[in-house]
Amino acid sequence: MGKHPVLSARDIIKALGKVGFKPIRQKGSHIVVAKMTEKGKVGAVIPNYDEITIGTFKSILKQTKLTEEEFLKLLK
Repeated sequence: MGKHPVLSARDIIKALGKVGFKPIRQKGSHIVVAKMTEKGKVGAVIPNYDEITIGTFKSILKQTKLTEEEFLKLLK
């Protein structure tokens, strides 16, 4: 694992877009992204902040069912 890079909501949404997640709505400072899979809809709530904290980042990974390694590959 190790130290993760400082990520903004824009960085996370752009990376998730590479695996099919699309923003579907926004309420206040939170953006909801989702995609359809064979098992149904998978979604996540991403706060529209310039810096996402590590706890929030881990929560987004859990919601999207991605590992940290899979997500970091998407950033490249």
